[in-house]
Amino acid sequence: MPLHKDDPRSVGGYKLVDRLGAGGMGRVYRGRSRSGREVAVKVIHAEYAQNPVFRARFRQEIEAARRVSGAFTAAVVDADPEADAPWMATQYVRGRSLADHVRDQGPLRVTELRPLALGLVEALRDIHRAGVVHRDLKPANVLMAEDGPRVIDFGISRAVESHHTLTETGQVIGTPPFMSPEQFTDARTVGPASDVFSLGALLVWCVTGRGPFDADSPYLTGYRVVHNEPALDGVTGSVRAVLERCLAKEAADRPAPDRLAQEFAEALPELSPGEPRTMTLRLPSARPADPPATGAPTTADHRPRRRGPRVLLAVSGVLAAALSGYLLLDPPGGGGGDGGGTVRAGATAGGRWTPLPAGWKPWQTTAAADAEKGVRKAPGYDGNRTPDCVPDAGALYCAGSALLPERIDAASGRTLWRSGIAPAGVPADRYVTNILGTYEGVVLVELTVTGSAGAGRSQSVLALDATSGAQLWSHPVRTDSLGSAYAAGVTMTQEGDGGAVTVRSARDGTVRGRIPVPAGYDCYPLAAGNRPYVECITRAEGSHLTKFLVVDPADGSARTLASPAQQRSFIGALDGRLVFVESTDNPAPDSPDLVYTRIVRVDPRTGERALTPLPERYRGGLPTLAHGTLYFATSSGMVTAVSPVTGARLWQSHTTLETPGQVSVDPNGRTVYLAGGSGRVAALDTARGTLLWESAARAEVLDSGLLPTVWFDKGALVLAASDGKLFTLDPAHPDREPVPG
Repeated sequence: MPLHKDDPRSVGGYKLVDRLGAGGMGRVYRGRSRSGREVAVKVIHAEYAQNPVFRARFRQEIEAARRVSGAFTAAVVDADPEADAPWMATQYVRGRSLADHVRDQGPLRVTELRPLALGLVEALRDIHRAGVVHRDLKPANVLMAEDGPRVIDFGISRAVESHHTLTETGQVIGTPPFMSPEQFTDARTVGPASDVFSLGALLVWCVTGRGPFDADSPYLTGYRVVHNEPALDGVTGSVRAVLERCLAKEAADRPAPDRLAQEFAEALPELSPGEPRTMTLRLPSARPADPPATGAPTTADHRPRRRGPRVLLAVSGVLAAALSGYLLLDPPGGGGGDGGGTVRAGATAGGRWTPLPAGWKPWQTTAAADAEKGVRKAPGYDGNRTPDCVPDAGALYCAGSALLPERIDAASGRTLWRSGIAPAGVPADRYVTNILGTYEGVVLVELTVTGSAGAGRSQSVLALDATSGAQLWSHPVRTDSLGSAYAAGVTMTQEGDGGAVTVRSARDGTVRGRIPVPAGYDCYPLAAGNRPYVECITRAEGSHLTKFLVVDPADGSARTLASPAQQRSFIGALDGRLVFVESTDNPAPDSPDLVYTRIVRVDPRTGERALTPLPERYRGGLPTLAHGTLYFATSSGMVTAVSPVTGARLWQSHTTLETPGQVSVDPNGRTVYLAGGSGRVAALDTARGTLLWESAARAEVLDSGLLPTVWFDKGALVLAASDGKLFTLDPAHPDREPVPG
């Protein structure tokens, strides 16, 4: 994805080209040396650089990665662990992670395991010969290059001869579904055999889509790793016996890499002459129902695509009890169900699916398809960006990075018009458009244009005729404004000297009113539930004071609520009260998910607050408030339904989607939907959380920009994939093949 404004432009003499990913501890960029060589540059967040233990661990990572050199690892090119923001540059490997492959395309066939398994065994052999133990071998740390897998991320590896793990007493570090028993019980005894155990768990996950010890919590996963036999349902033949030996509880009973290579070579068949040399992946036709007390706790890194989180567990009384043989019960309401695009029996009962219009057919097109009117071709838009769309009255209005606003017929997928609002001579890579909303035949658009070096940028809000795409009115916006918003027939922007938020009529652009910006605050226009709001945040360093303004669209006046809740926590209104959901300041380590702590409900007339501490820590991106229920979705595809009044969990269900966008709930409130960047969609019952179906992937390539959302049009689902594809689904028959738009 593109560099953010706060990203450095170069590190250690390497020019940074774009972002590959970000986690709790640092960011990874694609960089280029002066000679043109491409590298992956990992930069540690400055706050962690001040921690001597963390800095020592980063030095250890660099040393471990430098010691390892092989065909199936990414070599270190350069590093500076003593910099203010420590960094390391490694060979840049073109390829997605194994986690992305399997989660988007489905489990591998056993016959497809050979190049993967033997490549990883060879990587472990090279790692161990260098005197290093990886200690975090998992799908997110395996890149699938054209010539074979690459093992990356030596962040918690250590030299075999070292017994200093750089963790505090009583802590276990790793990713629980892929950790060995000795990692849970005594980290000082962890040796090369631990990586063999992790390899066995990884390969089981590749074949079945589940880890051999999966559970709904890391504590129960730890118990199963130490005490239970692995769940190998779906693994058959001689390869099962090899994986059982890899997953032996005692390290001495596991085969060494040289022996393991021989056993895999005998157990996994050679590719036949007719098969492609690269691994192909498939979606299973059906997924067996979840066994009792089993889930899919692994997650992946918002958004790369996201790296899976490495969990640092304090060995508390709960985990100690689990490892001592006490029974831990899974939380109620765990999800289960069939996948692979097959609707479960009875899913249509009770009028779940809204009837589609007569003659409706599923269509698929692209955001770059030729338009019938206006700018016919999408200038400079290469397709590998997720468009952002707003459905309205049988139409889909779309915009995005390097994409001019366009109207698509929701019934057929035809692009009816594309508006030419970009200034003459401006290349596509210098403008971004955003659909703010629609109002009685008017489409409201925000346009941002970045000039060439040193030329600054311009920003404006425009109104387009919904029928033709012609411009109706336009007003400039301050270039340092914090965004624009539309709701209830008005737009809200910061214009002129920035001393006020201007409220304009969406129909003709006339001013309804101006809301003064409090001194010392920055203000953000917001829209929720077709109501306009403004949130102002103090600029004072270390202060979290906010002012929340409820806007009257009739005259542009506003009523101020002083510090009703944490900044950027507003999600909507329920029963006449504003609802805020507060989170911790930092996401969980190596995860883009926030950890939410309490719900705040505010009476907009009196400012009276009702505080509800959450009984457990819910994780995810921005939650959705719909039909009286609060929905959280994690980067691993787990969905949790919560009461916005009591904070109690109503149900929790797992999907196989990775890095999904925000949850959507259909207009009749019966079905929950979420989608991943590949265009895969999961549908769940709102009452129980039962997984109804998961559809196949649509995107050919993945972009790490906007996260997808499911939109609704007359009973059909409308989606955008990360490669620019736009398509519809019949929710009652999600496996219907599309027709060209």
